[in-house]
Amino acid sequence: MSKDDAGDESRLKRLFERVASDAARFRGNVGERSQRPDQTYSDALSAFSAPTPEAGTPAEAVIQELVELASPGLHATTGPRFFGWVIGSSHPVGVAADWLTAAWGQNAGNHTAAPAAAAAEAVSARWLLDLLDLPREASVGFVTGATVANFVCLAAARSEVLRRVGWDVERDGLFGAPPIHVVIGAEAHTTVFSALQFLGLGHDRVIQVAADDQGRMQPEALHQALAPCRGPTIVVTQAGQVNTGAFDDHARIVSRARDHGAWVHVDGAFGLWARASPALAHLGGGIEGADSWATDGHKWLQTPYDCGYAIVRDANAHRRAMTIAASYLPEATEGERDPSHYVPELSRRARGFATWALLMHLGRQGIAGMVEGHCQLARHLAVRLAGEPGIRVVNDVILNQVLVRFGADATRSTGDDLTLRTIRRIQEDGTMFAGGAQWKGDRVMRVSIISHLTNVADIDRSAEAILRAWREMRDPFDRQPRMVGE
Repeated sequence: MSKDDAGDESRLKRLFERVASDAARFRGNVGERSQRPDQTYSDALSAFSAPTPEAGTPAEAVIQELVELASPGLHATTGPRFFGWVIGSSHPVGVAADWLTAAWGQNAGNHTAAPAAAAAEAVSARWLLDLLDLPREASVGFVTGATVANFVCLAAARSEVLRRVGWDVERDGLFGAPPIHVVIGAEAHTTVFSALQFLGLGHDRVIQVAADDQGRMQPEALHQALAPCRGPTIVVTQAGQVNTGAFDDHARIVSRARDHGAWVHVDGAFGLWARASPALAHLGGGIEGADSWATDGHKWLQTPYDCGYAIVRDANAHRRAMTIAASYLPEATEGERDPSHYVPELSRRARGFATWALLMHLGRQGIAGMVEGHCQLARHLAVRLAGEPGIRVVNDVILNQVLVRFGADATRSTGDDLTLRTIRRIQEDGTMFAGGAQWKGDRVMRVSIISHLTNVADIDRSAEAILRAWREMRDPFDRQPRMVGE
């Protein structure tokens, strides 16, 4: 498609219909294909490698080749039995809205350049605060995901805790600034440490607070950690520990942090969505008392990648940390929401459209039902697996995460080996996909149930695949002679 016919509606329609057909074919078959890629990265790189194109290629031929080259290396992240990471399955309604977003080509940097995009964000932000039952005066920035959401929220925290002691970090930077104490749970997610690194606060300069066997920050340990802190202080908590799904005790933690004058930030990448469910909201009790919250849309809301939300109670602190100003940029008047005041990007895609579409499509009841359903499926899987000799479910399954240890009665090193080999066999089989992790010094399999497609049949089919793989590993081990005391 040359520039002369790029605006030809019939050619555009043919190209887009081809793409839609290929996309529908992939999504329609994803549940029956292997739940892992057929190619390794090395294979995919070899397939894509070619000399730099010297002449152009017709549009439809480009798309055909892209599909042929990419398909073997695509993961089944949109499938019903993909449990490898906490990755939502990109609901078709969100995908359709995202296609329109790409076709409309709006730069959501400000409300004048893209009025509809800014309006969709403003309304979606209001709905999100209502669904998650967070302070309605809070501001919301639409970012790429929880990594950047944590960064934005902690930038607002840095700005405000320094402002309280008379330091303007936006103007003067950190050179000579009063030190900031960052207090964080020992089992916090790595993206929080990355955000602290990006902000010049250091990923190793934090005060780590002891966590219990589920990864929850211990309130008494927090109290002791805060005691010697003087001056600007930030406390970082978790809503949904990435391995176990556990929640910090926010009712106690927020109260103690408040007494100390600290800013409380909640990393709630997926767990914050429990507040949308009447049956699960108690897990996040007290979270509303915090100062900022980070969560993802591309996890439990099922938006396409990339989509996350940085939520800050103090909108002034949020804007102070993020506003981008230039003489050629329009200024927002009273009552107008300029999207660029809440995110670090000026040029970005209009993420609000897909968010708006899925909130409208699912509604409060649909979101609550989906979250509750996934947690019920996690408990169902845990019961199926825990009844098998040699398998131990490591965590308290309160959310959508299931941690599994194989060779539970063996020595640590043997159990690690059996667990890794069982995971490898499960991945080779392809019926379902789960990955490994390390928890409290032990190798475990980590199952994250978060696809809107997953049902009881998928869980039962996955459980059978897991048990089949474990029995293949267990039986030869059981026949081996053991040393006394092993």
